[in-house]
Amino acid sequence: MSEEENKSVEEEEKVAAVAATENAEPEKKKEVTAEDLLKSDLDGVKIRRAKGSKNITSGVVNVLATFNNTKVTFCDARGNVISWSSAGKCNFRGSRKSTAYAAQVVTQDAGRVAMSHGMKEGVVKLNGPGMGRDSAVRALQSLGMIVTEIVDVTPVPHNGCRAPKRRRV
Repeated sequence: MSEEENKSVEEEEKVAAVAATENAEPEKKKEVTAEDLLKSDLDGVKIRRAKGSKNITSGVVNVLATFNNTKVTFCDARGNVISWSSAGKCNFRGSRKSTAYAAQVVTQDAGRVAMSHGMKEGVVKLNGPGMGRDSAVRALQSLGMIVTEIVDVTPVPHNGCRAPKRRRV
């Protein structure tokens, strides 16, 4: 037999093997619990290349954690924004926007997009007094991003202008 006939016979065998596996009885699906969903969320982090991928390997992650909200921005070294997310964008409303869990979800949302553009490591700049500061850094590390430096850039006045009157609760 010639080489072309050998190749066609091999291709037919492959097609037959694939057809045999497709005709096999499908396995019974077990019920999916909430625990399985949470595990699969972090374990199977599959990063796909973005359509207009920018191929940026390192950059800056700005985390703004206020008392009412959490915003995360991924930038390159020059300051051009690659991806961003906020608690409101991730469907958190009201007092839930300022929680540590919201900061984790927001960071994962923006981080996946940034990693699809090729970002692997970054400097984290934390800004503000909110609850989402620590959980944002932990979420970054759980995504597999290398955190090279953590800097607190919260503005602190050196007794500048007069503070507003105290809140009475």
